[in-house]
Amino acid sequence: MSINVSITACGDYSPEHLDAALAAVLEPLGGLDWVQSGMTIAIKTNLVSRMSPESAAVTHPEAVAALTRMLVSRGAHVIVGDSPGGPYTAAWVHSVYHGAGIDAVERAGGELNEDFETEEVRFPEGKTAKSFSYTSWLKKADAIIDFAKLKTHGMAGMTCAVKNFFGSIPGTRKPEMHYLYPNTPDFCSMLVDLALYNAPRLTIVDAVDCMEGNGPTQGEPRHMGAILAADTPFNADLVCAHLIGMEAADAPTVAESISRGLCPADWHDLAISGDPDEFALPDFKRLPVGGKIDFRTRIPIVSAFMRRGFGTGPKVDKAKCVGCGKCAEVCPAKAAHVVNGKAQIDAKKCIRCFCCQEFCPKGAVSVHRPLLARLLG
Repeated sequence: MSINVSITACGDYSPEHLDAALAAVLEPLGGLDWVQSGMTIAIKTNLVSRMSPESAAVTHPEAVAALTRMLVSRGAHVIVGDSPGGPYTAAWVHSVYHGAGIDAVERAGGELNEDFETEEVRFPEGKTAKSFSYTSWLKKADAIIDFAKLKTHGMAGMTCAVKNFFGSIPGTRKPEMHYLYPNTPDFCSMLVDLALYNAPRLTIVDAVDCMEGNGPTQGEPRHMGAILAADTPFNADLVCAHLIGMEAADAPTVAESISRGLCPADWHDLAISGDPDEFALPDFKRLPVGGKIDFRTRIPIVSAFMRRGFGTGPKVDKAKCVGCGKCAEVCPAKAAHVVNGKAQIDAKKCIRCFCCQEFCPKGAVSVHRPLLARLLG
């Protein structure tokens, strides 16, 4: 029987524990026997921003280094990288590499991506995203390994293996994608298309320390103590949604994957090595997930009531805001502004992409669910 998903314990990020956990989690999937000497393998990590490993916002560098050592021992040429938010330039990306500590892979025999070329690609097989700007380094590899981080997310509820491929879009082009697909179902359908286009040979999830609460950058670390591997990112996310107490239907990327037949509707229908319930955290602090976000009707007063009563959106904590303007810089709808030294968000312009919440360096923006929606929920 072919295994779809494997999960094993990993208590911390010490090299000896990571080496043992990765060997154990990959063995049911056939290990790394598919790796041939001379192959170029791209490891696509989650380096969302210049965040330290201790924040649980990025794939832990020691975990990536451990995988790099395994691949290099088989004669592979390993390149590690990502396109975080911000300019896709050597100066900016290197600052993120350094801040996240991912240069640990160089000591393990791998390389950090230095190719910042981009290209426009066509993907007629895609359901939603049939063409998009793409980071060329991934396309030049013989195989891609998706090494994701399990976290909450303002727009998608959960960010893990599928959403990790949003990092294949050049940083400054990400706001355009949010603006093109402003509601959650379409945006997550686009993410599924990106995962299909990248077609990773292997998916691994760093779930040793996850992020709960105000993810994907300003939440709190939560220890789960697990490493997960899967044959596809879709099967990985199906199990990971369960690990953080989400129903498949409540995780939009998973719901879209199910609707396309890319994974079963129930994680129990997968062939799994290990017991996910040993690591599941039903009380994991999650974020509300929005659906259609415009609430437009032909009656203005009804539209306004629906938006105010049920419209999940970003909320600024004035006490935490330092007026840096990062929210205004990343907002694709130009809804965020700094007025009198504090951020303000125009609810009428806001498309609920939560870029402001994701990239606020002070955690001053959170996902707000109105009282009426919470009471009825």
